[in-house]
Amino acid sequence: MLASFRRLSKSKIGTGIMAAVLLAILAGFALADLSNFGTGIPGFGLGSSTLAKIGGEEINEKEMSDAMERHLSQVRQQNPNADYPSIAGDVDPLLAEMIDQSAVIAFANKYGFDISKRLIDAEIADLPGVRGLNGKPSVQGYQQLLAQNRLTDAEVRRRLAAQIAARYLLLPVSAVARVPSGVASPYAQMLLEEREGEAAVVPFTAFTAGLNPTDPDLQRYYAANRDRYMVPEQRVVRFARIGPDQVANVAATDQEVEAYYKANQSAYATKETRDFTQVVVPDQATANAIAARAKAGAKLVAAAAPAGANAAVSSPAGQTREAYASVAGDKVAAAAFSAPSGAIVGPVQSDFGWAVIKVESVKTIGGKSLAAAKTEIAAKLTDERRKEALEDLVDKVQDSVEGGSNFSEIAAASKLPVTTTPLIMANGVSRADAAYKIPPELAAALKTGFDVAPSDQPEIASLPDKSGYVMVSPSEVVPAAPEPLAKIRDRVVGDWTAAQGLVRAKAAAAAIATKSSQGMSLADAVKQSGALLPIQPLKARRLQIAQANPEVVPALRTLFSLPAGKARMVTDTQGRGFFVVKVDKINPANALAAIPLIGQMRSELQQATSDDYARQFVAAIREDIKVRRNEDAIRALKQRFATSGS
Repeated sequence: MLASFRRLSKSKIGTGIMAAVLLAILAGFALADLSNFGTGIPGFGLGSSTLAKIGGEEINEKEMSDAMERHLSQVRQQNPNADYPSIAGDVDPLLAEMIDQSAVIAFANKYGFDISKRLIDAEIADLPGVRGLNGKPSVQGYQQLLAQNRLTDAEVRRRLAAQIAARYLLLPVSAVARVPSGVASPYAQMLLEEREGEAAVVPFTAFTAGLNPTDPDLQRYYAANRDRYMVPEQRVVRFARIGPDQVANVAATDQEVEAYYKANQSAYATKETRDFTQVVVPDQATANAIAARAKAGAKLVAAAAPAGANAAVSSPAGQTREAYASVAGDKVAAAAFSAPSGAIVGPVQSDFGWAVIKVESVKTIGGKSLAAAKTEIAAKLTDERRKEALEDLVDKVQDSVEGGSNFSEIAAASKLPVTTTPLIMANGVSRADAAYKIPPELAAALKTGFDVAPSDQPEIASLPDKSGYVMVSPSEVVPAAPEPLAKIRDRVVGDWTAAQGLVRAKAAAAAIATKSSQGMSLADAVKQSGALLPIQPLKARRLQIAQANPEVVPALRTLFSLPAGKARMVTDTQGRGFFVVKVDKINPANALAAIPLIGQMRSELQQATSDDYARQFVAAIREDIKVRRNEDAIRALKQRFATSGS
């Protein structure tokens, strides 16, 4: 409960942050702090590529790599420059999420809590973008959702199964949390407690006077802080474009156009369509009478009227011979399409009875001569020939690569245009030329340029939007290394000076805090330090901490962690020095003033308790299913992400 209160005291009243924690568990299972449950010796009996085993299922490096790739894609929507090293710290929570999904599903299966396909299908239908404009689930919409999120149908179904199982397993457990008003009351009063005090600001800049490092000082500091001055690996990358420009001279010949026209004559020939009015009756005598009246000048519909319900009248329009024959039969179609416009045809016997037909109109549509269709056919064939030529060229280049030819030899032999970058980092930035930008069409292939070693064969990568291919090879590699001290001497001097100033400031702040805690006023303790340091009054209620400027939050938290008359040094989170905070007066909250807050406090504590219940239940699930983690493999994977390019 105290842990719950500490979390609550850092949040705004009424924000519902604690409820969000429970919702996060139900929606994503991102329980990073429960990631170490297991039995036996960690990793014992697990394969080198297995990160964790949950009951009879395993999570391997490939699954984790796929999850990190999707995560990086999501992060880049907010930060385009993000790379794997910048998100390496997310391996643990992502792995914990995957473990929890598997554990919940295994638990549900173990105890007969089956998640049906129909239930998962219903969840899929409600995913964003799956329903079409008509409000019905769309296969195309679902496929687009999978492609956008780089997920497979099996992965989505697995996640939804875990969420459904969690919904029915965790909600009953967490919903029983109850916190009485008597428990919430003291917390409400504590949030309204008011304190008064002072804070002395002790910046390191007040203690840097006279600091002049010697060369040995700088050498020692530089050696101890090499990582701070590390320059990532840089490469000169060569790109040889294999695209439409290389096959621009390929075109369809007149002979090919003519042959295509002849082979597809039916597509370019004229087509005759006819509109009919037709009557079908069961017997020939009735049909003869209808035909006679129609040929005498009566409209076919009127001529069929005496037959009453025995006559089926229809008006098929825009009929080709093939389409009409499929309905009326070949014999009727042959007669109807051999008669002129306006003619009365029949009676003709069909499978459905005796038919009398009037040809209402005859139309001729379509049809193109070779001359008229030549441009269209030439464009189509040229496009096909160029695609084939491009693929042939790629195959030729690939054969040369596999045959041992180097980048320059292949580019020259195939007359490929070469683009060479200056020394750049994996994100495409050049330290020597801040204005340099890699050509946008080649940016997607940059990762390949940093994956290939100079001694390796060139790699052929596909370009986005089916715009072609590119052969990639680095020509120069500068390994990651600290910037030479001589080149950044002024920067190192500044860092050394700041570090020494912080040491002095810390000593001064500690002395001020000690004297002030022993009864000396904060102002007198500052005066004895010999530095001119500003002192600021502090006055706040505990619940105001979350609303305060982040720069003063450490000082306010210290104000509420000390008894009256005591002082303590606290580090400035911005790295600028220290605060010395002294508590002068503690004003307890009025119990009546806390009454309006008790209800809200009780609600939030219940949410926190629900959170605790849910976490405990998930932990129990993991224990029951026997989760085992391969810590060595996990550390190795995290190290690879931390040192890899984007």
